[in-house]
Amino acid sequence: MTAVRNGTYWQLRLMPGEEIVETLAGFVRRHRIKSGFLTAIGAAEDITLGCFNPKTRTYHKRTFAGDHEVAALVGNVAWDGKDPLCHIHAVISTPRLVTFAGHLFSGKVTVTLEVALVPGTRRLNRRPDPLSGLKLLHLSA
Repeated sequence: MTAVRNGTYWQLRLMPGEEIVETLAGFVRRHRIKSGFLTAIGAAEDITLGCFNPKTRTYHKRTFAGDHEVAALVGNVAWDGKDPLCHIHAVISTPRLVTFAGHLFSGKVTVTLEVALVPGTRRLNRRPDPLSGLKLLHLSA
């Protein structure tokens, strides 16, 4: 990955073979980013997306093998204790321009992933939500 500070945000370029979620979380940890939001475009393979079912409190997951366009990726950055947590959703497209979307669990960059990461000034944390079982953003005044 290469990265450059560009005014108030970071411009990142992930390289072929890099795992998207792990690479972004590692960057957040190394640069001590307290919180933020991100967006990206590019291409990836072996992408696992999920859709949460609140009744069963589980994700239905599907993995997409082969090269896919990452048409849109959007997410936020917070912390779960000592670990950064990048909550990311993605829209991907097949070569036939069929799109799929969901929570991004993993994916490996094939050509590039160009990411804009805007850091926040306050540390945001995630806490378990008893209703959903998910770790949701904890926002306090």
